Amino acid sequence: MFLEIVSEKERSLCSKHTTLFMFSYFLIQRIEAKHLLVVGGSCHTTTLSLLSLIIKRSKCKIREVEVTKMSFITGSTKDTWHPSMTADTTIANYWLNWRFFLCAIWVLISTIIASLLIWKNENFHKVERDCGENKIETEADLYDDETWRPCLKGIHPAWLLAFRVSAFFVLLVLLIVAAFVDGGSIFYYYTQWTFTLVTIYFGIGSFLSMRGCYQHHRRVGGDRVGNVEVDSEQGNCATPAAGESSNASSIGKTSANSNEQLDMRKPAGKWVYVFQIAFQMNAGAVMLTDCVFWFVIVPFLALKDYHLTALVISMHSMNAIFLLGDTALNSLRFPWFRIAYFFIWTIVYVLFQWILHVFVKIWWPYPFLDLSSTYAPLWYFIVAGMHIACYGVFTFIIKLKHTLFSRWFPDSYQCRR
Repeated sequence: MFLEIVSEKERSLCSKHTTLFMFSYFLIQRIEAKHLLVVGGSCHTTTLSLLSLIIKRSKCKIREVEVTKMSFITGSTKDTWHPSMTADTTIANYWLNWRFFLCAIWVLISTIIASLLIWKNENFHKVERDCGENKIETEADLYDDETWRPCLKGIHPAWLLAFRVSAFFVLLVLLIVAAFVDGGSIFYYYTQWTFTLVTIYFGIGSFLSMRGCYQHHRRVGGDRVGNVEVDSEQGNCATPAAGESSNASSIGKTSANSNEQLDMRKPAGKWVYVFQIAFQMNAGAVMLTDCVFWFVIVPFLALKDYHLTALVISMHSMNAIFLLGDTALNSLRFPWFRIAYFFIWTIVYVLFQWILHVFVKIWWPYPFLDLSSTYAPLWYFIVAGMHIACYGVFTFIIKLKHTLFSRWFPDSYQCRR
């Protein structure tokens, strides 16, 4: 008659209210059959009203048990928590105050600093600087094979391809299910923005890995790519010809040959830069969303008896799991200056929320974005600081990877630091 109950506590609760429901229904039937009327029927009416209320509450309790069980999987709206509206955001007084102007200054300063970092350090084309008689590569240079080549020589690029394709389809299915269950309102949240960006990252990565596997297959077959003979294992250029002098007087010549070989590698194209930038944006954004959710929001919601669903747990864990797995396998670099893109990503989200709330009276997806609070400027400043901390954590993970892999696989590890 009722859905299966998953715990002893729920089974006992449902059994108690079912028994109460059946007993009350039996009493009403008996009363109506015997016509027990006392003093104008007032007792009869009162008894029927009381028993009807008992039946209604029993049905509600049973229904609550059923919904609690089902909502753990589906994430139904009964257990979906939304912050309450604290003020009308569509009126002018909400925006024309010192709190908003101070927060706008924080956002403007962050935008200027991020733009300067990108303008000063990012080189979308191969650039060289003269250093005496030799040419050295700038830090921002990228090569095409860094997007699809695993960090260890012994790992075939097809393994990285299989991982990225699997991650892409799992994340895409989770995103579609979340949109179907909770509707388009999930994209009010920064988490879903970041989750979508991670999904796009793995989609682009799958395409680049497919192309890389094709290039690797040609190289193994002895073909030339870009008129350069390359190593079938590393995807790098051939080593210098034997017979080159290795004494102290030829150090400059050897260095020049090494740089010349690096120059012969195919430079990064547009999609390689997009992929590299998305990787470093995701690195900070995933750390920020998951850390805020598990260490700030979940303890707060626990006080409000909020029930986490399997879907919500997956949305705040699978993105980090897959991104860390890709980090362990890939050969991508991680320069500090690309934290600027992470800041730009969050700034775009904040501006989207501000514009939305100017025209629509709606709740803020995160309480610390609410500009009606006296502490709003402080919250905005703290969140900006958390960007640096979260990006720093991922930088530490990258450095730990370099340290451990170069120690465990000294002859196989091929990432550039």
